Amino acid sequence: MSDEPLLEAHNLVKDYATARVIDNVSLHLNRGETLGLVGESGSGKSTIARLLLRLVEPTSGSITFRASRADDTALRTYDLMRVTPAEMRRLRRKLSIVFQDPYAALNPRMSVRQILAEPFAIHREQPPSGLDARLHELLAEVGLEPSALRRYPHEFSGGQRQRINIARALALRPELLVLDEPVSALDVSVGAQVINLLRDLQQRYGLTYLFISHSMPLVRYLCHRVAVMQRGRIVETGTWSEVCDHPREPYTQQLLAATPELPPLDLRD
Repeated sequence: MSDEPLLEAHNLVKDYATARVIDNVSLHLNRGETLGLVGESGSGKSTIARLLLRLVEPTSGSITFRASRADDTALRTYDLMRVTPAEMRRLRRKLSIVFQDPYAALNPRMSVRQILAEPFAIHREQPPSGLDARLHELLAEVGLEPSALRRYPHEFSGGQRQRINIARALALRPELLVLDEPVSALDVSVGAQVINLLRDLQQRYGLTYLFISHSMPLVRYLCHRVAVMQRGRIVETGTWSEVCDHPREPYTQQLLAATPELPPLDLRD
């Protein structure tokens, strides 16, 4: 296994007609770690996530991703700014995202079975164990019963819907999972359950996470390293201990001061 980062971005810029929203951002994610991306609303966190996944095109900069091909276990470095459209489609199965709003992210007209089966249809992939077996496995991985397949999103609570979103994101066994404020729309106790689930899944499957959040306590719990964003720039990086316990930047100190501590929860050590 390579010691090189799973993903690296250098000097990413995103310009719109009226403003530059991302200004020369560089970051990397090591295989198997969680990088926390924190900052106030409008700082550019979600835009960075979409740039890394090529859901939004950068104005300039480079993104490299090190992954194996389906027919070869050897790692290969891909320049995501230069790969062909066909190659990018193949790589998308290794890059996945869980969005912030569990209510808006699921099509209300689709059953859970249709939602979880959709990635396999899009990528024309048949799981080795068969589709039904894989769908049952996905539900078990996120703590839901097989009977959920017959139901529709409106029949589930917010926390259950986010579990369905996570199951869909895991369907094709991605290597990188972007978590865009995955618990901010949930109440605190339900959010803690989802965070524990994400931590368990990472330990079980060696997943790499980009965890976007405005909650410094959650970052402290889940993340190995932290990058702080302000107005489209990364102003401070380090381990969670360096950033949360010994912040250098006044902006980071303001974020910490403005974030209330979580009440006692089952956030396991």
